[in-house]
Amino acid sequence: MIIFNLLVDISFMRVILYHMVEYDDEERLSGLLKAVSDSTRRALLTQLSQEGPCRVTDLANYYDMSLNAISKHLKVLESVGLITRKRIGRIHWIEANLKQISFVENWFAEIKSIWELRLDKLDEILKNGDSTND
Repeated sequence: MIIFNLLVDISFMRVILYHMVEYDDEERLSGLLKAVSDSTRRALLTQLSQEGPCRVTDLANYYDMSLNAISKHLKVLESVGLITRKRIGRIHWIEANLKQISFVENWFAEIKSIWELRLDKLDEILKNGDSTND
């Protein structure tokens, strides 16, 4: 009886852990997608990817908005790990961190594989349907 209870507890813990990981992944994916849903943040991320590390003030020069507004956009990108910030004295250097993008790419790959399976099944149905009409 003790072994059975232990196995049930372990199974229950696995289910909880699985859902915790799944929830964390969903939260992470949602955060990344929300962060890049704004065109200014996408432009900032693209600019940082192309030019490399930049000062916040240099980034702000490209946009018709206040330094404070740019800083808010950068904080959103930073909160999900899409950029990193280094302080050297009073200067903030911002750099793109594209490692997080692989998480979104993996999610899109899963979606794509599901659709490919569905399309393959549809193709099979259509082929079998055509062969019965001959």
